[in-house]
Amino acid sequence: MDQIVQDTLSDRVRVSGRITAMTLTGDGRLRWTDGHQRSLTLEKQVLGFVVEGSKIRIRAVVDGRDEICCGGRAGSVVRKDFVFEPLSEDSKRLWCEKLRDFIDSFGRPKRLYIFVNPFGGKKIASKIFLDDVKPLLEDANIQFTVQETTQQLHAKEIVKVLDLSKYDGIVCVSGDGILVEVVNGLLEREDWNDAIKVPLGVVPADFLDAGTGNGMIKSLLDLVGEPCKASNAILAVIRGHKRLLDVATILQGKTRFHSVLMLAWGLVADIDIESEKYRWMGSARIDFYALQRILYLRQYNGRVSFVPAPGFENHGEPSTYSEQNICNPIPSQQQPIKILQHGYQGPDVDLKNLEWRIINGPFVAVWLHNVPWGSENTMAAPDAKFSDGYLDLIIIKDCPKLALFSLLSNLNKGGHVESPYVAYLKVKAFILEPGALTQEPNREGIIDCDGEVLARGKGTYQCDQKSLMSYDKLQITVDQGLATLFSPV
Repeated sequence: MDQIVQDTLSDRVRVSGRITAMTLTGDGRLRWTDGHQRSLTLEKQVLGFVVEGSKIRIRAVVDGRDEICCGGRAGSVVRKDFVFEPLSEDSKRLWCEKLRDFIDSFGRPKRLYIFVNPFGGKKIASKIFLDDVKPLLEDANIQFTVQETTQQLHAKEIVKVLDLSKYDGIVCVSGDGILVEVVNGLLEREDWNDAIKVPLGVVPADFLDAGTGNGMIKSLLDLVGEPCKASNAILAVIRGHKRLLDVATILQGKTRFHSVLMLAWGLVADIDIESEKYRWMGSARIDFYALQRILYLRQYNGRVSFVPAPGFENHGEPSTYSEQNICNPIPSQQQPIKILQHGYQGPDVDLKNLEWRIINGPFVAVWLHNVPWGSENTMAAPDAKFSDGYLDLIIIKDCPKLALFSLLSNLNKGGHVESPYVAYLKVKAFILEPGALTQEPNREGIIDCDGEVLARGKGTYQCDQKSLMSYDKLQITVDQGLATLFSPV
């Protein structure tokens, strides 16, 4: 063995039958020569290692652009092994100790509970887990328990009683729906204050479909310019970086729902939910139905009240807070599902003493967002932050159809917020009072939250189905940084 200088290990090893110098630097970079200069960053590229007799096999991932011959492609990562042989048992032992110490210092998870939703989207989550997720977890020596969900709210019911002390995180191989279930399940536990601190990961499993589905992981991976792929998503979990996430609490009567993505009413909700009738069209259904809704544009009566973030006080007119109808909503024709809530009750905010503003309808669309992306191709709120304590509010009122078509076509890059017909602001608290269609007073609308129907009014698509809340006044407050996500940075 040549030398160990501070945290640097330098030694001569055998690689591909050739003796060469190998160095592990103090900043966690492994360097050697095997006819070419090689370098691996332990924190980003090395997943783990195994000892095979006298040899050490490094399990790693490399940029797909550098491994075209191995099936790599731009934006992808490729699994690749690197094998070297220390020249003595003492050398092998020291290399193993140094590699293990470095990897352990990163704070990576060792045990994960994984939900796989085999029925969501294109119904390929199980295949994605087997092909893209499981091999990388095994390379990283991470133990995992897999649970396939069998019905709606299955994940929520499991996490309400799950022994969280056995796991370092929960991962959802699905669209955003399972993540939302997990958050609500954790917050309904008696030990919610500790439970909600468990890091949560998302692996996209709604490829090639439009609409909501992968907004959270798209928002996370977009931070570092990585594509919304399963391999990139699970690597974010393996590497163990974390960031806080705001959680919004929606209140109506005694019913609470905890949201981490978005709430929509009007045009966006109608397109998202009503286009389900054209699901046979695949991803084209969204564009097809959006065109229909623009040509036969709906406007909804109603009003929104909000507490603006600093710098956004010029929107709306001054108002005051009123609890009327929030705690005891007016019964609707379609009764909501009764849910007994325990655990977390929402942030402790003195709403009466905040500076409220109000905007009256009619509205074309009202859209609240917690993260920038609503789906892989919809950057709804380009200025949204994961834990700033605010929701981003997008309002469209009077808007010519041609201008509306133009701004919706800019959703994939967030350009819609620059339209003069769009009000874009940040809010700390929000009240929605949804009304009927201006053209048809006997028909109401749909309130969409995190990709699912929160409330259905009279005459709406599938209005006979039960929903969590009534189509009535509801209140939203934000708890800054309440949840924790596995993040690429």
